[in-house]
Amino acid sequence: MWWLIATVGLCIPLVLTAMPELGMLAVGAGAGSLVAALGGGIVAQVVVFAVVSTALILVIQPVARRMRAERPELASGVDAIKGRQAIVLERVDGSGGRVKIGGEVWSARALEAETAYEPGHRVDVVEIDGATAVVM
Repeated sequence: MWWLIATVGLCIPLVLTAMPELGMLAVGAGAGSLVAALGGGIVAQVVVFAVVSTALILVIQPVARRMRAERPELASGVDAIKGRQAIVLERVDGSGGRVKIGGEVWSARALEAETAYEPGHRVDVVEIDGATAVVM
């Protein structure tokens, strides 16, 4: 019974503080509770609690740290549009035009003023200048 109380007692601060170590200790306390339910002595219960908790902390923490470090940044807004391909709807040159980017129609201009792109041509979005896509 004490192991179950410890499990719940560790889960409450886990939810409040979001410290995953408390969850790993709660799992260890649950394992100790299982050993007690199976008739194991107090020494076996404490050993199982310590081994399970320590193993979880030693295995999961480095994996979680590595996943956090490798997570790609999510681009949003105009940053998500840079680098995408667009289809020219109306002739695009140094002074203007229209392109379709992912289902949205944008005003556009060519990166190099002397270059022009005809309708149906695929272009790359280099940057967003205000509400205008700069393409090449």
